[in-house]
Amino acid sequence: MKKMISWNVNGLRACVNKGFLDFFHESDADIFCLQETKMQEHQLTLELDGYTQYFNSAVKKGYSGTAVFTKEVPLKVTYGIDIEEHDQEGRVITCEYDTFYLVTVYVPNSKDGLLRLDYRMEWEEAFRAYLLALDKHKPVIVCGDLNVAHKEIDLKNPKANTKNAGFTPEERAKMTTLLESGFTDSFRHLYPDMTDIYSWWSYRFKARDNNAGWRIDYFLTSERLAPKIKDSIIHTEIFGSDHCPVELIIDL
Repeated sequence: MKKMISWNVNGLRACVNKGFLDFFHESDADIFCLQETKMQEHQLTLELDGYTQYFNSAVKKGYSGTAVFTKEVPLKVTYGIDIEEHDQEGRVITCEYDTFYLVTVYVPNSKDGLLRLDYRMEWEEAFRAYLLALDKHKPVIVCGDLNVAHKEIDLKNPKANTKNAGFTPEERAKMTTLLESGFTDSFRHLYPDMTDIYSWWSYRFKARDNNAGWRIDYFLTSERLAPKIKDSIIHTEIFGSDHCPVELIIDL
């Protein structure tokens, strides 16, 4: 049985000052993935006994970035998706293990006014092609901040947000296409009708106090792994970021 956790920490250095290490040690995950680390690797030293650490930092300092902390040393680790224009922001780390690939991703935000929506659409196509290429060799587990609430059930105020980044018809359609290409949303696989469970809340308008949130952090698996999913947990009780951690328990 493997326990995996993914958390958009919205600045790892800040999150460390808000209880990150308490949750990290308590959770005792086999693989712990981060998004939006917002740092270069040399800017923080973490003593994580028993874990090997991998960072992919953006060229632009203090922006984006991902990390993986893993108990089992992967057979191979790669950074990005091998397309230069998409690999400047530290958004993807892939770890190859004996029987699966683990991909952590921080998907580009379409931004206010949808300034980056066109770029986001290009990214989505490239990332899906990347995942499908991996999937031909071994099943894939994808985790991270996918920056989209897929269905109306996945955010508090769907009607008010249909033209906003993260809930546009275009972004939702790309998510549908990804799932239809052979991937399973682990949380909805187990809890198809569960409402009012979110992974991100705006810092504005007391959104977290009112649970006016969005479910935009996911564990997806290749469809053939779906029967092995034992649980998919959203840790709404954990603070330290505007996102909360999400967890996958899977029998590999």
